[in-house]
Amino acid sequence: MRITSGRENPVAPRPGRPFFSVVTPVLGEARRINALVDHVRTVGYGLSVEIIMVDGDPAGSTLTALDREGVLALTAPRGRARQLNAGAGAASGEHLLFLHADTRLPARAFEDAAKALDAGAALGAFSLAIRSKNPWLRLVAAGATLRSKWFDLPYGDQAQFLRRDLFFALGGFPDIPIMEDVALVRAVRRAGGKIAVLPSRASTSARRWEAEGTFRTTARNLALLTLYSLGVPPGRFARHYPPMPDAHREGER
Repeated sequence: MRITSGRENPVAPRPGRPFFSVVTPVLGEARRINALVDHVRTVGYGLSVEIIMVDGDPAGSTLTALDREGVLALTAPRGRARQLNAGAGAASGEHLLFLHADTRLPARAFEDAAKALDAGAALGAFSLAIRSKNPWLRLVAAGATLRSKWFDLPYGDQAQFLRRDLFFALGGFPDIPIMEDVALVRAVRRAGGKIAVLPSRASTSARRWEAEGTFRTTARNLALLTLYSLGVPPGRFARHYPPMPDAHREGER
């Protein structure tokens, strides 16, 4: 399959369809879910943006805290790839944006994302910021942005976006325990698609670096990417990337 450029004016969605569908996998995020919905609606003010929350807890423990109207709330088998695929399958927007629960979008994120797709990008994401005053984490974020641009490899915490029809043509996220974001980018590149990393920054929480140690977390992430790049199946090293020890911790700065 070869990817062709987008429509000439994707900024104007088809009547009756959302401009973007925002899909967020959640697990143990009851304390932040309403603030996340408010954030997406603020960034998308005046636009038709569909919000889909997919809980990996079959009891829907995060969704029980959701008190905002108009949000599509689902449960799915635990696992980021499975949750994202379930949300994308329920989406009705022409464009998909995959947003981690602890990531925040920049202003005009949806307009800028649509323009990038209009300009020929098959998949895009934003530059990265980490919400911390720690100078090391600022360097980590700058390095991640450079990696994204130099190697066409943005991660999921940079809010990846693409057309819905392309996502399903590529088969969605592979059912692997980690590295689903890297796998999606590689699938786009194999199909000849262009990757765009926008200058505006999505900001992610510093909670994992703070919980596990900044140097240890950075080195571990690089090691896991190297293993995956060498063809090691993600199931063999997923245990080295455990769930957050405290999913409720806000980690905001």
